[in-house]
Amino acid sequence: MKKKILVVDDEVILTKMVKLNLERTVNYEVHTENEGSKALQAVRDFKPDLIFMDVMMPDMSGDEVIAEIRDDPKLSSIPYVFMTAIISKAETEDMGNTIGGNEFLAKPVKTEEIIATIERILESKA
Repeated sequence: MKKKILVVDDEVILTKMVKLNLERTVNYEVHTENEGSKALQAVRDFKPDLIFMDVMMPDMSGDEVIAEIRDDPKLSSIPYVFMTAIISKAETEDMGNTIGGNEFLAKPVKTEEIIATIERILESKA
C-alpha cells in the first residue's frame, strides 16, 4: 500500500519536483499545496501518513499550520518534517536536525534525503 505524503511549500517548482520524484518510486502517493492557508484542509481531505512543511510562506507560516494540526485531535498524530532554507546544511549537524525539537531538512533537499526521512519516520511510527 502506498504511503500518502503531503508536501507544502510556496515554491511550485519544488513541490512539483518532489511529487514527481517520490511518485516515480511507486511507493508514495503525493499531494502538494503551495499555500499554508490551504494546507489544513488538504490534511483533512488527503489524510497523509507524513507531512513535509515549509517554514516560511507568505500567507501562513509552517509553524502556524502545524499548530492548528496539533490542536485537532483527529490530525495531531500525523508526523511532520519542516523544510527550511533558513538554516544551512552545515548548521544541521550542530543542531541534530531539529528545530525546537521538531525534525527538519535544510533546503535544497535531495530526493534521497526525503525518502530516507520518510522511511525512518514511518518505520518508527509503525
